[in-house]
Amino acid sequence: MTTVEIPAGEVEDPAESFSPGGPEPDPGDGDGGGLVLPEEVLASLAGQLAERARAGGPVMLTGPGGLLSGIIGQVLQAGLAAELDAHLDDGGDGEANRRNGSSAKTLNTEVGPVRIAVPRDRDGSFDPVLVPKQARRSDGLDAVITSLYAKGMSVRDIARHVRQTTGVDLSHDTISRVTDQALDAMREWQHRPLEQFYPVLYVDALVAKVRDGSAVRNKAVNIAVGIDGEGAKHVLGIWVASAEGAKAWSQALAQLRNRGLEEVLFVCCDGLSGLGEEITATWPGTTVQTCTVHLIRRALGYASYNDRKAMAGALRAIYTACDADAAYAALAEFSGTPLGRKYPAATAVWERAWDRFIPFLEYGPALRKVLYTTNAIESFNREMRKVLKTRTQFPNDDSAVKTLWLAILDIEEKRAEQRARQAGKAKNKRDGAARLIEGHVTQGWHEAWGEMVAAWPERFADRM
Repeated sequence: MTTVEIPAGEVEDPAESFSPGGPEPDPGDGDGGGLVLPEEVLASLAGQLAERARAGGPVMLTGPGGLLSGIIGQVLQAGLAAELDAHLDDGGDGEANRRNGSSAKTLNTEVGPVRIAVPRDRDGSFDPVLVPKQARRSDGLDAVITSLYAKGMSVRDIARHVRQTTGVDLSHDTISRVTDQALDAMREWQHRPLEQFYPVLYVDALVAKVRDGSAVRNKAVNIAVGIDGEGAKHVLGIWVASAEGAKAWSQALAQLRNRGLEEVLFVCCDGLSGLGEEITATWPGTTVQTCTVHLIRRALGYASYNDRKAMAGALRAIYTACDADAAYAALAEFSGTPLGRKYPAATAVWERAWDRFIPFLEYGPALRKVLYTTNAIESFNREMRKVLKTRTQFPNDDSAVKTLWLAILDIEEKRAEQRARQAGKAKNKRDGAARLIEGHVTQGWHEAWGEMVAAWPERFADRM
């Protein structure tokens, strides 16, 4: 009779309680190669569960005393016994090495704490793979913790959630150490080599609260997104700085250059003072384009709520003009209208940014659409803010970058699953989400690429 539970206080020697025999599962059965239980075992478990329910007892699947915890405990015990058998058979020392009892151990898993007995051999050469020495948590529990952290949950919230759902009590330091395992991969991603040429680069920043010494300060999280030669977007880097400014961006841009990014045609930004000079110092010959949507928002910020719709319509003639002269004429015309006279500061917004606004007016409609706005990175930042706003503060800069990097991986994995479910369906019947950033192909890129080739044939001669 298969036992469902292993009482926490009673752990027997696996050599006496278990044998590694039994039918091997068919690799073709099940989903993803999971464990397939024999029908008689399933019937026994179902009968015990039903009997407990009829008796009015708690029917727990996870947590201490849960059905899954008991099954996992028994499977691990049998697996450890099988490992020791194989180790003793392969030892080659004959009678020199044999079983030497076991030691009790609690393994915290994603379904709850599991009480097991780890077998020992006489010469101490047995090193189990199924439950490694010193291991106190399963890989599955670590994956759950990392996933919750990537979704923006704080360390305290994760500890509370794990305790409520599995009965496993983890300290805050333990959870921090689990999530810190991602730091090496994050740093490797942050310093990975880049392609030599990205035609378009978007740069923007958001704000996070990060502890700095004894105080918590608002720090700038600078983010760069590039479009490669195929039109695919990639997050090139995330940097935390004490404040958003040209000096902080100069360090980030220098790192991009050192990682192999040698040439950029356009950098689209929000018009931060001094940023344009830092960009052209890093990549001479690069065109700096101020985001048109940022200019529109700044101008509308001076208007009353009732006048904003009318002003937005009037400003449209400026950024849709056929060239820079026509755009300047449209701005002059706007300044003479009742709205322009009522809100002269709105006109001044465009005049101050004029040199950085007009470059995209020299190009065709396809390239204009790519350079018109930094919305591609702003939509990404909007998703990142959802993660940041759930955290009151970060203990250090690495923690902020780690959280955002894990969030990128988590969101992209979720959207990849959604796209996979829609594979094979007609386009008008798909409801799967597009990519957040990574690998998303810019709409109308082929037309924009053609316009860039026509404008700079010498710079594209070896890239055709």
